[in-house]
Amino acid sequence: MNHNARILLKSPKFVIGASTFLLMLLFVYIYPWINKNDPLEMIALAFQPPSGDLWLGSDNFGRDLFLELVYGIRTSIEVGLIAGIVATAIGLIIGLASGYIGGLVDNILTAITNMFIVIPSFIILILISVSINSRSSMVVAMIIGLTSWPWTARAVRAQTTSLRNRDHVHIAKISGHSTPRILIFEILPYIASYVVMAFILQVASGILSEASISMLGLGPYNTISLGIIMNWALVFEAPVAGAWWAFIPAAFAIAIITFSLYLINTGMDEIFNPKIRS
Repeated sequence: MNHNARILLKSPKFVIGASTFLLMLLFVYIYPWINKNDPLEMIALAFQPPSGDLWLGSDNFGRDLFLELVYGIRTSIEVGLIAGIVATAIGLIIGLASGYIGGLVDNILTAITNMFIVIPSFIILILISVSINSRSSMVVAMIIGLTSWPWTARAVRAQTTSLRNRDHVHIAKISGHSTPRILIFEILPYIASYVVMAFILQVASGILSEASISMLGLGPYNTISLGIIMNWALVFEAPVAGAWWAFIPAAFAIAIITFSLYLINTGMDEIFNPKIRS
């Protein structure tokens, strides 16, 4: 374990954030093995309040909201992770190519990146979601990832531009190493921490984006997510009925997940960002 990793494990923000996220992740994957009931099975009256049998009460269809919440958290995290991988991969490739090659390539890629930044990604996300007839959680995650990469690309480009004139990069060029090899072995290791932090933020953004479009009724079909739970509560007027348990736990889960991810990112930033560390 290197020095930075040891310091990271002593960061309260990182430890609290990582522990919270991992414990929640373990729970939502282990609990369905304990409770094998169908989360969409109607077992009670509509909007039945929390009790010993129904820890979070029932929804508008009389389904167990606690079990729905478990599956909803799992789906939302999966969507966020896939969206984060897609967005980070696209941003990394475009940022590395733009920052290292420079010239006309840099101008073109920067123009494309800026164009996507100027147009609100949420509007693009809504337009694409509306135009698609079949939306699985995988499709929704891919759409989110394809519309949320520009800020990662811009950050990676800035880091790559500052590294391309370093001595070790010049030595690699003189040695005849190919561009892909230089990018992978001479530049990427120096920006790895920034890429990881960008990925964490993309995961949090993906979870929030999925929740937002699902609340509008544009989320994935045939599944349960935190946004879909909140959409059901709004459509069937749970707030009017006083059924706070139909939407507050889902909103609270979204807040806990994203806050834990931001704590992880902040803890890493305090260790790996030279300006903050100094």
